[in-house]
This record gives sequence, structure tokens and C-alpha cells, in this order.
Amino acid sequence: MTNEQIADQFSILSKLMDIHGQNEFKAKSYSAAAYSIEKLPVELSEVSPDKYATYKGIGNSAAEKIKELFQFGEIKLLKQLLEATPQGVLDMLAIKGLGPKKISVIWKEMGIESLGELLYACEENRLSAIKGFGDKTQQSIRENIEFYFKHRHQYLYADIEEYATAIDKKLKILLPDDQFELTGAFRRQLEIIEQLEWVTTVDKNKLIKSMQDLAFDVADQSEDHISYKGEEGVELYFHLATPANFGSILFQTSCSDSFKENWGHVTEVPDEKKLFTEKNIVYIPAFYRENLSDTLLPNFIQTSDIKGIIHSHSNWSDGGNTLEEMAEECIRKGFEYLVISDHSKAAYYANGLNEERIKAQHELIDELNQRWRNFKIFKSIECDILGEGQLDYDEKTLESFDLVIASVHSNLKMSEEKAMLRLMNAIKNPFTTILGHMTGRLLLSRKGYPVDHEAVIQACAENNVVIELNAHPRRLDIDWRWIPTAIKQNVLISINPDAHVLSGFDDIKYGVLVAQKAGLTAKQNLSSFSRRELEEYIMR
Repeated sequence: MTNEQIADQFSILSKLMDIHGQNEFKAKSYSAAAYSIEKLPVELSEVSPDKYATYKGIGNSAAEKIKELFQFGEIKLLKQLLEATPQGVLDMLAIKGLGPKKISVIWKEMGIESLGELLYACEENRLSAIKGFGDKTQQSIRENIEFYFKHRHQYLYADIEEYATAIDKKLKILLPDDQFELTGAFRRQLEIIEQLEWVTTVDKNKLIKSMQDLAFDVADQSEDHISYKGEEGVELYFHLATPANFGSILFQTSCSDSFKENWGHVTEVPDEKKLFTEKNIVYIPAFYRENLSDTLLPNFIQTSDIKGIIHSHSNWSDGGNTLEEMAEECIRKGFEYLVISDHSKAAYYANGLNEERIKAQHELIDELNQRWRNFKIFKSIECDILGEGQLDYDEKTLESFDLVIASVHSNLKMSEEKAMLRLMNAIKNPFTTILGHMTGRLLLSRKGYPVDHEAVIQACAENNVVIELNAHPRRLDIDWRWIPTAIKQNVLISINPDAHVLSGFDDIKYGVLVAQKAGLTAKQNLSSFSRRELEEYIMR
């Protein structure tokens, strides 16, 4: 074991002691020891153990820990602290600007245990309100986490979309005489992308030269493919085709394995649409090629079908804009209404609304609604589902809202039994209109609590509760794979952006992309209702 490796052990030990609030003096001494060990002119592995404590910066306690390392290959205290620390909290140590003290506050006081949760909290302006952070610190942490995520091997569709389309555009400009088509998971509109894929007819040597011009070096190649590492750390993979088989390869690389297996033999064609003609099947877009059981295509929902913004937060709770600013942005974008749903009082960390503030907000909404003839702000709340499934207000308060979105935000580490108790009781509450982000998941960051999807959907059907498809690209919850089950039960879905700033309205697009994969139509989506239709729905 080298001095550098030993120093790393002491450095992480010092940080974890700080995070866990253990002996501050010893934590500092181990940090000093880490620095001293790294600077030693001799390797400790070559020194007699009785000399460890004689070196400047290495006290008796650190010397004993070094002996432990050489004898057992580990420091017992460090092992205990590592076992008591969630992996996501350890990951925070890799983020510039996040020291142990701040991580301790984030974990112990805010209950955040992963980088994805932390990024989401930054996007919701939750960190800036915590003592010791502030707006600049929050922005810095957010940027550093985003940089970290960009250099991992899985990416949210929304995070990689701009990069993918930029590379695609550059290639088509550089090689206008050859065919290029994005394929794979990106073309299928999957929520998580592991690599960007293209099918191309360009000659391999010509492609290598063009990619060199764009400063990319070959990572791997064979007769039928060539791959590169992109600037964002993602793999760029090119399937090499000819004009004669371009359509066949494009088809095969943009279907699920199940779809491909059920399809059978794929003939060689220049245009993939010919494959559907040969089988006398209507053309199925790539995003819907998950299984081949139903070739009668629905009228897929489009972003233009969204008539209003449901589920959004203003600066009355943890949003970044005033209610008036949000309404004016909705009008500018052509929406017919805004359903404002700030956090309820249990969400104290998000400046949740108590009964007095609810009354004041409703008075403001009434005042603002006098301004417009063809636009309306609906009174709503994102009401916390408490420990036993009860909602966060009494009946009189709940009755004052046009609609209620019921969501779980606290104590997310639950068994399925506990999660189902909370959800089922909330669904049965007569004031619940929409069940918000059903599992509480954050993609690539938090799995979410376990639920029996079929039972939840059945309960929503029986109690006339809408299920939210939270369109934030880090949520996309309910998972699109369960939407067909909801459709069969005649349960309405509501594609909602959960916007905390004006730009968050644009996240609707990502909800629509996965909803298309599920075969959702505008008629089956609450946020596609016109203002008048929504008013009538609320009245019913």
C-alpha cells in the first residue's frame, strides 16, 4: 500500500467523521495526517511501525490506524462509517464546493441521499433558503452536479438531446451526400440513453476523416460499425450500411428485442417503410416499437394537444416566479389556464402554505382572474400525503381548492405495505383529484418507494382519481410502461410539468415523448382538456 493510498484512507475518514458529527479534533488530526503522509519522502511500507508517530503531522492515533491498515487491509472505524453512509452521500464528496459540513446538513437536515435528489432540490430553490448556502452556492452546486452527471455512462433523454441533435446536424453538413439517421434508444424516445447511435451509408474512411475534423478519435471499429467517445462522455456508435440495406439496419436498431423477435425475418430494403408495406401493416413509428401485439395505432398525443399547465409552483412556496409572471408566460405560450399548486404546510422546507397564506393566495388569484377573459388560474395545492395516508389539511381547507394534487414527499424509505397504505388512503380521500408522481422516483438517482401499480391504478379507477405523468425529465412518473394498464381501466392521465420556474413549462415535451410510447391520446389526458372542459370536469 503506497503513501498516496494511505493518505486517501485518512482523507475519507476525516470527511466521514465530520459528516457523521464525530470527534471534530480527531477528524482534523486525520486530515492533517493525510496531508503529511502524502508528502513523506519515504514509503511507510518500508518503515518500522514504531517510527510512524515520529513523523511530523502523524500522531499516535493516526499511527495506530496505519498499523491497522497494514495488518488487516482496512481501518475498522472507516469501514463502520462507510457502511453507515448511503452511496449517494459518498458521491457528494466528489462534487466541487460540497464539504463535509454542507453534506451533513444536506443529508441529516434535508433528508437528501443522492446527487439526483440534490440537483432536484437545487432546481426547486430549496438549498438557497438553508443557512450556510445561499443563491450563489446553490447555483454552483447545481452546475457542478450537472458536470458530474455529464461524465457518467447513463444520461437522461433531456440531458443528451441537445448534444445528439448538434452532432447530427454537424455530420449532415459535413457529409451531405450520405445518409445519416439517429437510431437506437434516442429514436425510440426512451427516458434513459446509454449511447447515441446512427445508421449511415458513408464510407468508413470518409467517416473517420470527418470525425477527426470534429476532434474525435476512434474508440472501436469493425466491418459493420465504428464508435467514438463524445465530448460529454457518451459513446457515439455508427452502424455502417449501404444504400440497399439502410432501411433494414435502421429498422433493426430502433426496435425493442421483443418487437424484433415477433417481427421475424427482416429483408434488405433501402427504406424501412417498405418492410411494413411488405407485411401489409401500417407504419409503426420507432417510439411505439415495444411490442407487436397491437398494430391498430392510436392517435398519439402531441405537445400541441396540451391546453394548460397543471402542477406548478410559484414563489409563494419554492418556485422562482410570481403568480402573475407564471400566468403571463402561460398566456404568451398560448395556454388556456394555469393550475397553481404550491406546496402544503407539511413541506416546511419548501415554504409550504398554511391556511392563512392559502386564503391570501386565493384572494390574489381572484384578483388576477379579473384581468383576462380567455385565461384562468385554477386554485390548487400539491398536498402532502402524511404518514398514514391522510392529507395535510382539514376538509374545510381542502374544499376551498378547485382541485387537489396529493403527493408523497417525506419518509420515502418505505416498505411496499407502508407505501400502499399511504397511497390507498389518499386515493380514497374524496378531495384528491390527482395522484402526484406515484412512486417518488428520480431517474438515475432514486428508485422510488415500492408500489403495487395494478392495485393503485384499480383504486384510482374506483375513486375517479387522475394519475399524474410528472413530465420533469428526472421523474417521468408514472412510468410509461404502466399507462396502458391505466388506459384499459379508463383512468385519466395528466401530463404535468411540475414547473418551479418559467422554463419548466417546456418539460411538458418530455412527458409527451414517453406518453406516446404508451399510446396515450389527447382524450385520455387531463391537461389536454380545454379550460371549459376542465371547469366542467371539476364541477362533476
